[in-house]
Parts: sequence; C-alpha cells; structure tokens
Amino acid sequence: MPTTALPPDAAPRSTDTALLRFALAGSVDDGKSTLAGRLLYDSANVLADQLAAIDRASGGAGGPDLALLTDGLRAEREQGITIDVAHRYFATPRRRFVMADTPGHAQYTRNTVTGASTADLMVILVDVRNGVVEQTRRHAAVAALLRIPHVVLAVNKMDLVGYREDEFRAVSQEFTGIARRLGIPETTVIPLSALHGDQVVTPSERLSWYDGPSLLDHLETVPPAREPAGAPARFPVQCVIRPRTAQYPGYRGYAGRIAAGTFRVGDRVTVLPARSATTVSGIDALGVPVERASAPQSVTLLLADSLDVARGDLIVPAGQEPPLTRTVEATVCHLHEHPLRRGDRVLVKHTTRTVRALIADIPARLAPGLLDEEPAPDRLDAGDIGRVVLRTAEPLAPDAYRDSRRTGSLLLIDPTDGSTLAACMAGPGPVCRADAAGTRTAWDDDEKEGQ
Repeated sequence: MPTTALPPDAAPRSTDTALLRFALAGSVDDGKSTLAGRLLYDSANVLADQLAAIDRASGGAGGPDLALLTDGLRAEREQGITIDVAHRYFATPRRRFVMADTPGHAQYTRNTVTGASTADLMVILVDVRNGVVEQTRRHAAVAALLRIPHVVLAVNKMDLVGYREDEFRAVSQEFTGIARRLGIPETTVIPLSALHGDQVVTPSERLSWYDGPSLLDHLETVPPAREPAGAPARFPVQCVIRPRTAQYPGYRGYAGRIAAGTFRVGDRVTVLPARSATTVSGIDALGVPVERASAPQSVTLLLADSLDVARGDLIVPAGQEPPLTRTVEATVCHLHEHPLRRGDRVLVKHTTRTVRALIADIPARLAPGLLDEEPAPDRLDAGDIGRVVLRTAEPLAPDAYRDSRRTGSLLLIDPTDGSTLAACMAGPGPVCRADAAGTRTAWDDDEKEGQ
C-alpha cells in the first residue's frame, strides 16, 4: 500500500474541515506548476510512490521536479508548459482544498476561465524579475469578471533577486492599483520562492522583512465565497420522482439541488416559467423528511397542488421571482475553436433548462490584458471575452451573475454536436469607464445601471 512522504515535522492530516476551491494562474514560466507541486509536497500531500515516479522522471539532477506533480500530459512535459487544467485534491489539519492549476499561455486563457469559474480564490503568480505583464492583467480581469472574491498575487522567484524587499514592493504596488481599478474586493500579496519553498508553507528567514502569512496560512484562513446574505431561494428541478409503488401511493416529488437560499415546509412558492403558485408540503433529504433545506443541498420538494412541473422548471419563493425574459444580455468567454458570430443558432443551458436561441448581437469585445473595449466586433474567437445579446425561443429566468454565480451563469452549446461554445455571465452589459487620468480601465456594470 502506498504511503505518504511526510516531512519530519508534519502534523497528522484531517479531512473534517471546510472546503476551499482555488485556481493558480500566471504567465508561462512563472512557476505555477512548481508552486503547485511545492504546496502539495511541503503540506505532506504527496504519496511515496508518486514521489518515486517524479524522481525517475526528473532524471535525478538537483532533486525532484515538483512541477511534474501537476503537469501530467505528455505534451506538457515535452513543451515545459501547462496546457490543460489539472485539478488536485488535498487536505491539511485545518481545511480541505480543490486546486486548479491553469495554463499560463494566452492561447489557453479559455482553460483558465473554466478552471477558475467555481473558485473561491485565485492565486496569480508573477516572476518578480518581469513584474506585472499583459497576461497578469488578463488574469486579473478574468478574476474580476468571474467575481472571485479573493485574489492572491504570489510574487515568485524572490531567490533570483536576492530576496530584496524593494523588488517585491514595486510589483505589489503596480498590481494592487490594477486590482483596485478592476473592483477586485480583496487582494493579498505574498513574496515567495516556489523552487526553494520560501513562504509557501512555512515562514522563511530569508524574507524576514515580510510579516504576513505564508501562502498556505492564507489559504487555510480565508473565508470561502458565499452567496450574498438574504439571496432569494432558487430550486432548479432536475427530475420528477413518481415511485408508483404501494409503499408510496400518490407520491410525486421534484428532485434537484438547491442553487441558493433556503426552503421550508409551508413556504409559498412559484413555479417558473408557468408562474403556477403553490405551497411546499414536504422536503425529503436522502429519503428522510426535514423541515428546511438550504443550498447546496440535494433534496426532493413535495408540493401541495398537482401541477405540470418538469425538468428545467424553477421553483422560487412567492414574491421573489426573477423576471422571465426571451432577451438575455451576458458577458461571455468564447471557448470553442469555431468563431461565434451574429446570427448563429445555439442552445442555451441555464441550470437544468436548455432552450434554443439566436445570437442577436455582439455589442463589444474586451481585450482583458489591455483593459480596452472593441465595439461591435464581427465575431468572437476562442479565448475572447465579450458581450452578447441572446434571443431565446422560450423564456428564461436568470439572476444577474453579480447576485448569484450559480443562477446567473449560462452555457452556449452547439446544437449540431453538443459541444460547449461559451461560458456566460448574465446581467446588464458592462461599459468601459475611464479613470481620473482618462485611461480606460475596466468594465463597470454598476455604472451603467445607474444611468
């Protein structure tokens, strides 16, 4: 049986802890995969047989190449870059983690978007010698668009500049200014050396001028992302359960996962899109009746009235219904090699509902690295971020993405082969605004709403 390669002073691990999802992003050769490997190794999350395999693959020169712990594709090892998103699951005595090691090359920005789409936190890595580059700004813009609440700038390769504080401060000041203009709510900057392990898991004497947490300390203590307080309850119906047995005569339940908020027995609810009104008569969780259930529990709701409810319908509290619409404006990241053009016919998937739609307009395209907007482009190519207007054949009820990342997200699907075309964030189209110096800096949907 494989055993865990533990550092001499490693503490026993526990999995009875809260979960944090985070993504690693950065430019090519900034050291993301090495940082991911160092984080796993120094936190005692590498099995002995894994370490032996890495030793063999490293050729025995200068110790194990920790980047190989996440760069698992043969093409990645041959080219020395990350191509696909590598997910790793690990735990410490204080918390459980899902880490997404995303590609650094601009060609694979779409992979970064998919890897970060469910993240509570993004770690953006920079080489201290290069500072903030275009890809750094692009990743910061992606974090802002996806409304990731916590961003960490990991200033790597401090060993190559003699661990000098002034080099770190220059990079820190430039990035925090960009993050502030983008509206990122929380930014933490940490100096480190992934190659030597400085400030990754444990504090480093060579960075004695830095009095903040190590990267792992911060990851263990940062609060996970939560829906805004008081968010309306949302329950997309996944399937209808009718056992048709003598044990459950007349049983008709609606199973799914609560996307937001809380449902209680006795609540008055509305079923969309039919707008049928009824009452929650029961809630079953794993076959056991309960009085209340909250996101993200998977449950079965029982309704007091016999209604025509099917997969894709949305059950919401009465008086808190999102507006039904056949026109959806959204920010999209195009993921497919085939360009997205005005007039294209697509399928739109919102929670468990899928409807036919038309790309009615592409008002703008954003170059995230330059924080600039190109109005009325003729198409969106792979990796492009832009705005689209969708005309749907049937009504949808999306929340604004800023209010709910779960019920404000949509997918565009190719109706011919079922491939995913784009990831969408529903809501009013953001506009590019200027700062005091007249430089166009960010997309700001709040400003448009106030007009």
